[in-house]
Amino acid sequence: MFLLTPLFPIPMKNSGQPGNLQSTNAGLSIAKHRRHGDNETNMAAANDTVIVILAAGKGTRMRSELAKVLHRAGGRTLLEHVIRTCQPLKPAQLLVVVGHQAKEVGAVAESLGAQYIVQEPQRGTGHAVQVARRAIRRSARFALVVPGDAPLLQTATLAALLNTHRRGEAAATLLSAELDDPTDYGRVVRDSEGRVQAVVEENAATPEQRAIREVNSSIYCFTLEKLWPCLNALRPANFHRELYLTDAIGLLSQRNDRVLAQIAPDGNEILGCNTRAHLADVDRIFCARKAAELMNSGVTIYLPETVTIDPEVKAGTDTIIEPGVQLLGKTQIGSRCKIGTGSVLNEARVDDDVIIDAHSILDQSRVGQSARVGPFSRLRPGADIRAGAHVGNFVEVKNAVIREGAKAMHLTYLGDASVGRDANVGAGTITCNYDGVHKNRTTIGNRVFIGSDTALVAPVRVGNGAYVAAGSVVTDNVPGDALAIARGRQVNKKGWAAERRREMKRAERAARRPVRRVARTRSKPKRRAASHSRRRVRRLSRRIARRSQAKSRRRS
Repeated sequence: MFLLTPLFPIPMKNSGQPGNLQSTNAGLSIAKHRRHGDNETNMAAANDTVIVILAAGKGTRMRSELAKVLHRAGGRTLLEHVIRTCQPLKPAQLLVVVGHQAKEVGAVAESLGAQYIVQEPQRGTGHAVQVARRAIRRSARFALVVPGDAPLLQTATLAALLNTHRRGEAAATLLSAELDDPTDYGRVVRDSEGRVQAVVEENAATPEQRAIREVNSSIYCFTLEKLWPCLNALRPANFHRELYLTDAIGLLSQRNDRVLAQIAPDGNEILGCNTRAHLADVDRIFCARKAAELMNSGVTIYLPETVTIDPEVKAGTDTIIEPGVQLLGKTQIGSRCKIGTGSVLNEARVDDDVIIDAHSILDQSRVGQSARVGPFSRLRPGADIRAGAHVGNFVEVKNAVIREGAKAMHLTYLGDASVGRDANVGAGTITCNYDGVHKNRTTIGNRVFIGSDTALVAPVRVGNGAYVAAGSVVTDNVPGDALAIARGRQVNKKGWAAERRREMKRAERAARRPVRRVARTRSKPKRRAASHSRRRVRRLSRRIARRSQAKSRRRS
């Protein structure tokens, strides 16, 4: 079980002050060490030491299906941060105890050169070290035990902890901190003579113990021959029926073995990640650390609290980073560059004197010296913008080379393409690279002029020095120095517009003419319909009779 951790900032007392090791016959010794630098690598190998990273927990308070140590902060998983911190110590073994999502967590450990052991079931931190014992070599004398959710821990702090333990000939040395607000931490309890008596979890502490400000970090160094008998003696006498490594500290004290405590130089180092809020705090600290590092090396960062910078990012002197920028992965930026507000660079390489205007996205792309990108440009994987080229607003480039001095200034898509030196690609141009099955390439030569609103249907080549007329749909290769026109012929109809306007005026006048209303005749009652029909029949009969009489007279 990892200890619970409060939100940062954590105010520390006597933080970072140099001091001497003080010891008693069989009790507490508080040591304060000088900070030599973060994750320094020029250290002697700890050939007699094994490092055990506890990474089996699920992280219930994260409310996530993902194992806690696989959550990311500062550009890496929590576990990766911890492993990278431990590696410079060059231990004889680097073991990771996994449990929840063991396959996924173990894969991260193996990718970084660590060995993993599965804890099943998970019965507490004491049980986790018992499981790790199966893999620990008999030649190992010391063990550093580190939680997998403490990503801010520094290599120098671990090295000093190990050094204090060796020099003090202790059975156990724990990393502690004095906090103004120790809520959620296990308290370091001492006896009347100042010796370490026990580490008590907050939920098991008395009111007097909760008032103690010195807390345990869950980071320990043990002498193994002293630790193993105590682990064997642990009993699950708690609510969760688990074996706690903190109980081993109490057993060592009861056996009159020497237990030392060393105060961390920076309280942030003991921060764990049990909630999403803790994760955000840790990420913020990582970004602040990296921003400070870059500013100290000559980079200007405006509003650094708004900028996200991953640990492996590099930037040259006199480069300016504006607010809201994200520099991710192993992005490298040269000197005298400007990265505009809201831009995101992931695994990008930017050479000297480049301007990345606001809200541009560069993903696995390269921008050459003195080139300019943006605003609102998108460089997708494989984009290669060469020296002096210019990719303007709302231009997307994917798997394409834009060679020296070429320009694509507005509203353009260049995918699977090669654009030659000093070529000009007009607004609205697109390379139609996908035929529904395959991606096809478009090759544009040197000094080519592509008119606006051109569609280049790949595969197609435009030779050096050629012109393509605006609005063309180019499906065939264009020879060098030729003019390609691929659009419908223009037809001018004389007088058509004037006749059209006259027709519109006639229609308007007709629309304004009043509508003639037809008076409605009231229908007669149905009872008169029959008499009306009879009268009509009589009239027709008389007419027929008169015609018959007239014919008779003419015959006579």
